[in-house]
Amino acid sequence: MNKTDQKFYLVREDVLPEAMKKTLDAKKLIERGKAGSVWEAVQTVDLSRSAFYKYRDTVFPFHTIVKERLITLFFHLEDRSGTLSQLLGVVATAGCNVLTIHQTIPLQGRANVTLSLNTSGMVMEIEDMLTRLRKMEFVEKVEVLSSGA
Repeated sequence: MNKTDQKFYLVREDVLPEAMKKTLDAKKLIERGKAGSVWEAVQTVDLSRSAFYKYRDTVFPFHTIVKERLITLFFHLEDRSGTLSQLLGVVATAGCNVLTIHQTIPLQGRANVTLSLNTSGMVMEIEDMLTRLRKMEFVEKVEVLSSGA
């Protein structure tokens, strides 16, 4: 299975197999420098090295997955009163936090806006937000310039 085909699930800790919980504990010891090697970490948590290597790249604490996520969007807009406000309303409804806004001076009835957003608090999928933005009457084009942490 390649990386783009992988599915992820959020699972409560109490239903995880003991070996997965101990793998997480061992990884934490290594990350914090409390164990100098994999062998020392697995000995400390009473886990076999084979179980550690089986799960180390497949189980992660939730907080490491949900780190701050950033996305930069570029818009071509018709120059109308209130367009930026409406655009920001959709972004806010999606649960994004605006980090930066750059708007060009409107020329020939068109303006460009670049938004850098923190998406870690999003309450909808990014694609859903982009679809809503693209459907706005005054939005001519939306491009994702960058995404990541």
